[in-house]
Amino acid sequence: MGYADSLFDLTDRVVLITGGSRGLGREMAFAAARCGADVVIASRKLDACQATAAAIEAETGRSAMPYAVHVGRWEQLDGLVGAAYERFGRVDVLVNNAGMSPVYSRQTDVTEKMFDAVVNLNLKGPFRLSALIGERMVAAGRGSIINVSTHGSLRPHPTFVPYAAAKAGLNVVTEALAQAFGPTVRVNTLMPGPFLTDISKAWDFTEADNPFGAAALQRAGDPSEIVGAALFLMSDASSFTTGSILRVDGGSV
Repeated sequence: MGYADSLFDLTDRVVLITGGSRGLGREMAFAAARCGADVVIASRKLDACQATAAAIEAETGRSAMPYAVHVGRWEQLDGLVGAAYERFGRVDVLVNNAGMSPVYSRQTDVTEKMFDAVVNLNLKGPFRLSALIGERMVAAGRGSIINVSTHGSLRPHPTFVPYAAAKAGLNVVTEALAQAFGPTVRVNTLMPGPFLTDISKAWDFTEADNPFGAAALQRAGDPSEIVGAALFLMSDASSFTTGSILRVDGGSV
């Protein structure tokens, strides 16, 4: 094993990723397994979780457990945690990746139901899951929690106010839980900018030839470009990193 391989080695660790069946979550799940981890793929659609888990096992030979859960529903999270610990005995890395940002035209189009759903999935659920697993990590003496936020939490736009507000709250959760679970458990924020995942299909590019021209890299990211930063936070390469925000946004402004 070379130096870089050992630095990012996840052999026999267990990585639980919410929203792990597609987009950035799927990329991170494959990356963790390729580095030797067993993974728990959690999202609302069991068939999508099963398909991703089967593909990971076929490619990497690592164990991949699919689990259907709505992260925005508090009462479902105990079942997810219980199933993961029953199967693997521990969780070494938790990636709170599940999220959503409904499209709307006017601020008055945001209903209370929509607002609550966004906050539940992007903020309340990750807090609860971090609490349940983080305390077990503390008891085990090690662990890493990664909260996936968005560059919009620092630079909000009128088209996603509830989402930006929820993710800004998640940034605060990261800093607070880093203090609560330290010194043995690290808690960090992974902050993506625009990536060309399924959600990008709803973006309207008609107003400008390059809507990302103001960003330093002048483009959106390919989903594979989240992997390096994610593996850094999952692995011992980030052993002295906690309570931090790691931006992967192409220099978005």
